[in-house]
Amino acid sequence: MPEQLQVLKALQALDRERRELLLQRQQLDEEQGRLQGDVDRVQAMVDSLATAIEACQEVRRELLGKLEHERGLAARAEGRLPQIKTQREYLAVLKEVDAAKKQIKELGDLVAAKDRELEGLTADKSEKDAELATLSEQTLTRRDELAATAAGLDAGLADHGRQRTDLTERLPAALRKRYDMLLERRNGLAVVEARDGACLGCHMHLPPQLFNRLYVAKEVQSCPHCSRLLYLEPQA
Repeated sequence: MPEQLQVLKALQALDRERRELLLQRQQLDEEQGRLQGDVDRVQAMVDSLATAIEACQEVRRELLGKLEHERGLAARAEGRLPQIKTQREYLAVLKEVDAAKKQIKELGDLVAAKDRELEGLTADKSEKDAELATLSEQTLTRRDELAATAAGLDAGLADHGRQRTDLTERLPAALRKRYDMLLERRNGLAVVEARDGACLGCHMHLPPQLFNRLYVAKEVQSCPHCSRLLYLEPQA
């Protein structure tokens, strides 16, 4: 096998390994993104519930303020009753007291409704707080595992990069450029075996004279169908 083909074959094997390492590295990054997305999603729920609780508490405070005001009005009105001299004025004050008590009841009902709403929101937030704490702990543990795996992959990629540089420097610039172009266009497979008269890259039959030339050619041959670079394995 010509030396250039041996280099190309080794380069192809190295690039396939590198491609797999890059895929694993990408999968790690995607998993890290999903982990962070899950934490962010639950955190957004917690933040939303906290905002809802704060808003509910603010409305409740306003209702309590109005309730105290109406209770004060009713108490003052009832305090005036013993001092009233006329029937007309007495009935007017009674009407005022009744209106205040009606308002007090309505405000009390609203406060009670807010209390129930606040209780539900607080329970939901407590549940989500617990979920967030568990998820954050699990995510932190998994991130440490992913970081360790990523460090190993990065070291492997760096080593592959050094090996690739050594191999490509042994090829003529034109052949190196041709290989890199095929690697990109042929889904990472630029150098393939020819066997039984066919290219194992595209599985098309090769012209007999080209296949025979592979046994003796000193220059790199390519498939006329897919343009991949061809080599023959030594026959037993």
